[in-house]
Amino acid sequence: MTAVRSVTDGGLFTDGRRLLRLALRLDAVVTGANGLAYLALAGPLESLLGLEAAHGRVIGAFLLVYAAAVWAISMPAESRRGLVTAVVEANLLWTVLSVVAVATGRLSLNTTGGVWAVLQAVVVAGFAAVQFTALRKIR
Repeated sequence: MTAVRSVTDGGLFTDGRRLLRLALRLDAVVTGANGLAYLALAGPLESLLGLEAAHGRVIGAFLLVYAAAVWAISMPAESRRGLVTAVVEANLLWTVLSVVAVATGRLSLNTTGGVWAVLQAVVVAGFAAVQFTALRKIR
């Protein structure tokens, strides 16, 4: 007979290190996939979102570099607190800037692009929240 571990018995949600590593890696994978999409599909995304292809390519390149950095931060058994804090802060900054870009019309996104940017902001804020929570559990 196998024992069943509950979530409170050192499971993912109580083990801050495991949760942090998972949150960082999911962040890196989702961010990297987004970056690849912005680079590879800049033309079609311009039509779909109203985002100029040149802006899409710059955002895509940035996201790929950021994803690689987040993945690298997730690699050590003990992630450096300062680096993780920087990821949380960068994610929060991305969230705020996304909402501001939509609200001000800075990127001239169409309605679909505005909805997409806000949805992305919600996901990124979610990553920041989980990463921050995991970081606090490690103390």
